[in-house]
Amino acid sequence: MTEHRGDRDEIIGEFHELVNLTPEQLEEWLGSEESKAAGQHKDGGESTGHASGRRILDLLRTSKSGLSDDDLAHMRKVTGYIKRHLAQRPSGDIADTTWRHSLMNWGHDPLKDS
Repeated sequence: MTEHRGDRDEIIGEFHELVNLTPEQLEEWLGSEESKAAGQHKDGGESTGHASGRRILDLLRTSKSGLSDDDLAHMRKVTGYIKRHLAQRPSGDIADTTWRHSLMNWGHDPLKDS
């Protein structure tokens, strides 16, 4: 393990704090057309956020002791994305916006904070 225990615990804690969808909620969301339409699509394929959402599902279902260094790196990527995206919150009603849909692909529903 390249991560120190404190760093590891901090990464995992922040991930679980910012990812506020349950595995069941995220799985249901990822199956929706809105989820598949949101985000940047490379060559017409799956969006980066949708692929990340599938990985987040795996992370949520993995025990703390079963997380690899690669898993921790993705958890860091997820928390960084969520923080940056939240800082760009649009004005007005966000319920049916691409901004919210993109965040939900990354496991965070900003309406759960309201």
